[in-house]
Amino acid sequence: MTTPAPGTSRAPRVAHTRHELAQARAELSDGHVAVVMTMGALHEGHATLIRRARERAAHVVVTIFLNPLQFGAGEDLSRYPRTVDDDLAICSREGVDLVFLPTPDVMYPDGDPGVRVSAGPLGAVLEGQSRPGHFDGVLTVVGKLLHLTRADSAYYGQKDAQQLLLIRRMARDLDFPVQIVSVPTVREPDGLAMSSRNTYLTTSDRQVALCLSKALYAGADAASEGPSAIRRAAREVLVREPLALVDYLVLVHPSTLEDVPEWYRGEALLAVAGRVGTTRLIDNLPVAVGPGGGAREIFSGTGDVTGGGA
Repeated sequence: MTTPAPGTSRAPRVAHTRHELAQARAELSDGHVAVVMTMGALHEGHATLIRRARERAAHVVVTIFLNPLQFGAGEDLSRYPRTVDDDLAICSREGVDLVFLPTPDVMYPDGDPGVRVSAGPLGAVLEGQSRPGHFDGVLTVVGKLLHLTRADSAYYGQKDAQQLLLIRRMARDLDFPVQIVSVPTVREPDGLAMSSRNTYLTTSDRQVALCLSKALYAGADAASEGPSAIRRAAREVLVREPLALVDYLVLVHPSTLEDVPEWYRGEALLAVAGRVGTTRLIDNLPVAVGPGGGAREIFSGTGDVTGGGA
């Protein structure tokens, strides 16, 4: 299978079944294979992940699967945007070699799986507290897709920081032979973090939603003054926007997700989640706390994490 140059348009091979995936994957045996996992409704953030993977890998696989295991009762599975034709066009434009596009009965042939990957204590805080069982569903499907694609590396966005942390931990704790590579959050020109759920926002909702990223950057601007100043500056932005119903605003250690104490200096994660209209949004910003501190695109020393056996 010939790899096109980035930005050229060539339809990727599309596999719908495990057998088709295995056949197509066998043809990608002459170099490093990277995977970008998505739930569809691709946007520039996904395209950036694909491009970053393309820079470092001989072949790029994209998975498009709307995973029911990570949606709880009353969440937006039924209305989650489904744009397969547009998704495949983006994959074609970005030079993707192979797209795995399974249905739930392909991924879960026996129905609801009796055995799942547990996210453990880190999966029960922040997003896990708001969405019980969510990360168990995420890790279960990620584990399955890593096995099925046999990828050498997998690319994830910093926007889903807790998910990224848990995938790293799974790869390390369960000895997955894969590199987990993080890519900085991609933002709209106005600062809003790119998300498939942004399509739910009305024009007025979108203006309200900007308070999330504004709060993060206000907090980062106060990073040299310490944790209390960061939290205070971010909170002051949020309280000025009463139409944003904030779920949490936290400044936590990037590896433990525990609140950092006032004396703390070093890398931290400033994270926020809230509801704007009918849409729940999350965002975060890596920050360096202490003199000379401020916003960071990504944490130092956490670009690639390799599971055992790689």
